[in-house]
Amino acid sequence: MTVDDEGRSVPVPTEVRRVVSIVPSLTEAVAATAPGLLVGATDWCTHPADLDVPRIRGTKNPDVDAIVALRPDLVVANQEENRVGDLDALRAAGVAVYVTDIRTLDGAFGSLDRMLAACGLARPGWLDDAEKAWSAVPEPAERRRAVIPIWRKPWMAVGSDTFTGAVLARLGVDNVLDASEERYPRFDPAGLPPVDLAVLPDEPYLFTADDGPEAFPGVPSALVSGRLLTWYGPSLAEAARDLPASLAG
Repeated sequence: MTVDDEGRSVPVPTEVRRVVSIVPSLTEAVAATAPGLLVGATDWCTHPADLDVPRIRGTKNPDVDAIVALRPDLVVANQEENRVGDLDALRAAGVAVYVTDIRTLDGAFGSLDRMLAACGLARPGWLDDAEKAWSAVPEPAERRRAVIPIWRKPWMAVGSDTFTGAVLARLGVDNVLDASEERYPRFDPAGLPPVDLAVLPDEPYLFTADDGPEAFPGVPSALVSGRLLTWYGPSLAEAARDLPASLAG
């Protein structure tokens, strides 16, 4: 038995040959480590760009019957991204489900290592490279307070206890909504406490220079890659290299 990040025993077979991922970040992590191991992924799994596997809808509405029909040895999922009901339905159908729970930068490295080990894979070089890249990021000379919207109509933002917040904190950017009781609360841009920066990712909502900054008059905006800000996987090394410049304005 393998134990996942939720402390649940997962009946992983001795040899894993078929994996379905229902999280884009985990899809990229598995594909980069063992091309050919994946036999299914979500419609939102855009990396690697040449991934050619059956699609099983999204993270919040996976096609459980289609996943079962793919006969996976293991489904990899995430506590935040996926719904308990869908995961329980897969388990009830006899599918082994491994759930990750990634809320901090340091925690990401260990969680990804364990998830890949559950897939029967050795720790990959890209994970070592990512950890080294973040270790080389200098401590910020000053700290800034930011709001990190993820949606508008209604406005929603990154709140407490999130991987995104941890990444930004490592770069000297503190989330002004970090004390929220919700991980992704609704908010009113006009009712925010003072902020130094609006961090506007291009996913899940596609913020652009013409769509987003105008809601925060007098506040500098940083348009950033949502993948680098929110994904955990091979993109982690790129994030360590590129996000500091993106946040500089």
